[in-house]
Amino acid sequence: MRFPRGCGVLLHATSLAGPYGSGTLGRSACAMAELLAAAGVSYWQMLPLGPVCGHLGYSPYSSPSAFAGNPLLIDPDDLLARGWLSAEACAAARIAEDDFVDWDQVAGRRMALLRQAARAFFAAPTAGDASGFAAFCRLERDWLDDYALFSALAEHFGTHEWPSWPPAVAGRDPSALAEWQERLAGEVEFHRFCQFVFYRQWDAFANHCRRLGLRLIGDIPFYVNFEGADAWSHPEVFLLDERTGRPAVVAGVPPDYFSATGQRWGNPVYRWHDAHGDLGEEPVRWWEQRLRHLLRETPMVRIDHFRGFSAHWEIPADEPSAARGRWVTGPGKALFDRISARLGPLPLVAEDLGVITADVRRLRDGLALPGMKVLQFAFDRDPQNPYLPQNYPTPNCLVYTGTHDNNTTNGWFYGAEAGEEGRRYVCEYLGLTHRDEFHWQLIRLAMLSTADICMIPMQDLLGYAGEFRMNLPGRGAGNWRWRLRPDRPDRAVLDRLHRQCGLANRLPLPGVAVP
Repeated sequence: MRFPRGCGVLLHATSLAGPYGSGTLGRSACAMAELLAAAGVSYWQMLPLGPVCGHLGYSPYSSPSAFAGNPLLIDPDDLLARGWLSAEACAAARIAEDDFVDWDQVAGRRMALLRQAARAFFAAPTAGDASGFAAFCRLERDWLDDYALFSALAEHFGTHEWPSWPPAVAGRDPSALAEWQERLAGEVEFHRFCQFVFYRQWDAFANHCRRLGLRLIGDIPFYVNFEGADAWSHPEVFLLDERTGRPAVVAGVPPDYFSATGQRWGNPVYRWHDAHGDLGEEPVRWWEQRLRHLLRETPMVRIDHFRGFSAHWEIPADEPSAARGRWVTGPGKALFDRISARLGPLPLVAEDLGVITADVRRLRDGLALPGMKVLQFAFDRDPQNPYLPQNYPTPNCLVYTGTHDNNTTNGWFYGAEAGEEGRRYVCEYLGLTHRDEFHWQLIRLAMLSTADICMIPMQDLLGYAGEFRMNLPGRGAGNWRWRLRPDRPDRAVLDRLHRQCGLANRLPLPGVAVP
């Protein structure tokens, strides 16, 4: 599927400024949307929106649910305006503005506010709120009931590792689930309330972006976290040991130039095929539900680790590293054909970075999905490097200066990653006689490329150094923390961005509706 030529900004919602320690879906999100639209931006890409956990480093790519929204994105000021919170409670929860999120502090204060708001809501809901809550629970019951009960059980038992729960609960015995549903009714309703509020705020924000002509791009992690509601409620979708309920095999990537033992991620892999080797209905139905749900949130979605649909690296669960795994064929085009027959054309972006083989390219191209080009990967002195703009075989792609996993552009160029020889090569390629404001030089290269969409991380737009990167893969802690100051981006940056969009023919076309 082709998308209109334009410019986008990569900025996760948690990185927005605001008085509560991390970004929310409230006024700061709507104000940012207005700034971006006025600067000629057509696309706003975010990271996955699911709940995050402290024991998993608050990573948006390791969530206990593929369907739920992150309660830490809920705007307390909206709850105050609805009368569910007091001004005093909101004032006590405020955290001084900083360049980085203190997630433990944010989570403690924000969840306490949500519990206060839930008590006020259930104590005296208006007729409209009561009917809206009931309608939401009814509409989303296919995932919401399991998620709310799972969350309540995880809190009660003190762990998300559900196989360690009592066997009847871990195995989803109907009578045991009914008993615990009643015992934990208050907590279950609290988690339903959080999702009700999250999606009401998200819908208001998304509608605001739509009115501005700004397309939102979401993100799907290919794998799910085993310690989550999805594996517990749909074990038939995953390759789990029937006796223990734990993964029989786990996901990762094989040994390569960067790692002699590969990477053992530990996620459960999908049971794509039935006993006859045919594509099973269970994973198709689950992925259909997942895509239907996420495409309700955003009109476009990036699929992380797209190559997993062609083949995935499968590791025996008892292996400590990824070295002794094997490639296993994935569902291929058949999965997307069956889902698109039910949902219609799928507005997806394929994350096709890394070592991509011919079968992955055939799958991407057979589905007519745009792939990704990252300029920081382009300068290895090979004129045929596929990330160099002259080598893009089709405009149906997104070009990034860098991604959430990269260093910032200035951190990369001026630091050890590029190195002095690399800097000379980059300057020769770009025809630079000076090295000032390198971020704008790379932004200009991306803008002038043939790629349909030029995507710029907010840190690159602001020219930030490497300490402000979002994620350092392999680092166990300290990721996902960067956030904006309230006065950024300023008018000078936005005006310059608008001029670049105009020069590169990336300004939105008037009268083009945003889905």
